[in-house]
Amino acid sequence: MSEDQTNTTAFEDRRFRLLIDAVIDYAIYMIDPDGIIISWNAGARRFKGYEEAEIIGQHFSRFYTDDDRRVGKPQKALDTAIREGRFEGEGWRVRKDGTHFWSHVVIDPIYDPSGQLLGFAKITRDLTDRKMAEEVLKQSEQQFRLLVQSVTDYAIYMLAPDGRLTNWNPGAQRIKGYAPEEVIGQHFSMFYTPEDRVAGEPQRTLDIAVREGRFENKGWRVRKDGTRFFAHVVVDPIWGETGTLLGFAKITRDITEVTQAQQALEKTREALFQAQKMQAIGQLSGGIAHDFNNLLTVILGNLEIVRKRMSDDPKITRLLDNATQGALRGVSLTQRMLAFARRQELKSEPVEIPALVHGISGLLRSSLGPSVVLETRFPPGLEPVLADVNQLELAVLNLATNARDAMPHGGKIVISTRTEDVRDDARPPMEAGRYVCLSITDTGEGMDDATLASAMDPFFTTKGLGKGTGLGLSMVHGFIEQLGGRFVLNSKKDHGTTAELWLPVASSNEPRNAVIDEPVTPQVSRLSVLVVDDDGLVLTSTCLLLEDLGHRVIAATSGAQALKMLEGDQAIDLVITDMAMPQMSGAQLADAIRRLKPDMPIILATGYAERLEEFEAGLPRLSKPFTQLNLVEIIASTMK
Repeated sequence: MSEDQTNTTAFEDRRFRLLIDAVIDYAIYMIDPDGIIISWNAGARRFKGYEEAEIIGQHFSRFYTDDDRRVGKPQKALDTAIREGRFEGEGWRVRKDGTHFWSHVVIDPIYDPSGQLLGFAKITRDLTDRKMAEEVLKQSEQQFRLLVQSVTDYAIYMLAPDGRLTNWNPGAQRIKGYAPEEVIGQHFSMFYTPEDRVAGEPQRTLDIAVREGRFENKGWRVRKDGTRFFAHVVVDPIWGETGTLLGFAKITRDITEVTQAQQALEKTREALFQAQKMQAIGQLSGGIAHDFNNLLTVILGNLEIVRKRMSDDPKITRLLDNATQGALRGVSLTQRMLAFARRQELKSEPVEIPALVHGISGLLRSSLGPSVVLETRFPPGLEPVLADVNQLELAVLNLATNARDAMPHGGKIVISTRTEDVRDDARPPMEAGRYVCLSITDTGEGMDDATLASAMDPFFTTKGLGKGTGLGLSMVHGFIEQLGGRFVLNSKKDHGTTAELWLPVASSNEPRNAVIDEPVTPQVSRLSVLVVDDDGLVLTSTCLLLEDLGHRVIAATSGAQALKMLEGDQAIDLVITDMAMPQMSGAQLADAIRRLKPDMPIILATGYAERLEEFEAGLPRLSKPFTQLNLVEIIASTMK
């Protein structure tokens, strides 16, 4: 190689080094074949916390959580990169100070020309705050070149100060379709759409990067074959030691699939607007219902204590009974609100359809109005079905309301049932077995074949703007399918519609809720119970209920306070913790307690069905609002 060629290579390698050094939003570094870190950078130090002297020579698995190391995830990542040519994944990583951040990781194996594995190129993006952190790799100039040339999932290249491309990597070639010789020396505006070029977007990008120190945006770009892709772009200026602008480091990622999904949703924006409105109402309902559950826990708990301690005065007893009934109606209301918000677990149990319809008949008749006649036809001795009571009520109300809307001038709705034994070849197709078909039939306008074919599609609606979300039938369909049944619509234009809910018959050995006039309170030994809840009223009420049962109660208003108490000398037999708490949730507290005291019994109290992970999902759940009997029963089962 001539001296000029050597100088050119060295200059290009130096520019590659400057390119990597200038990227502060991506962590890019190398590890050797054994996983030992052989380079480090200020970007990595910024969000991982280690100095170069602390981390060089260490194994990269120290960034993984203890659980991930136990199952061998670091080595699996390297094995996958070697076997498949690339590893990509997301997961929790650990900073020097012990805090966790969620990262997106890409690992590419690096081979020399002879095919020998030199190590791995690793790019990490901190998705916790959607910012990228670059790792400056401190190794030889050739290793820097190999690193950049090994990355295929990001287009990483440099621009001269005037916007001309000075280098190109395989990731850029894969994403944009150009070979290096086709683009080096060309202006980077060639990747922009014609309308963006006319609007001066390429130059604006460089101006912002110089003025603000960084440019980040999303927009459409053009491949060599003329097709467009949606790109996430980061541009960082590269400054020399004297403050001279040497050029720009540019990283591009193809996010076309996400954009295409957004475009598909845009085609249904009117329906989506209604769906978002209903989702917001559902979230509001869920939040209100959660708070109501806390209030009802306090009310019911205190009513129980008052009932036990008051004198035998019939008038006061009647007042307490009325207050309790009112609170229980509030419980029913919150359950429906949570079901609407989809924050309640699907609880399948034997349901008597005639009793269920009778229970909501008042609400049905008031919703349907005077112009609609409601008739029910249930055969005697109808078998109970396996369903979730709240969801089935909502489904019947939804279908009845749809039927009413199909009869603007009034009409008749018939709710009826029949029982059938379904075979494998039956229509509609479903598992063989015994089913009850719950039908809601109207005398309304009906649907033509095209409308009927799309009726259960999400967001499809024949109602005017603002009068329907298009989600009702699809929600009913999903609910029935989850139960193992089928939802069938039969309709003809001008001849009405029949909606059929095929529900599996509850087997004879399904547990039923027994009605007990005087519940027998299980006997439990006196315990030392730590109660954790950030709501002072709920905490006080729970403590009173437990103390009334003879337990010794210790109260904590936060997870941190509870951990301090557990670390102290106090003897604690059981922990009852709320789920929704600031800073440290009940699940996080339970995980911390399990590490501190592996054998400590823990009960999670919750106002709705949060999604739990790992061992927390197997812990006893105490649903709010709860009674003293509920406390006794769950403590007895937990302390077995």
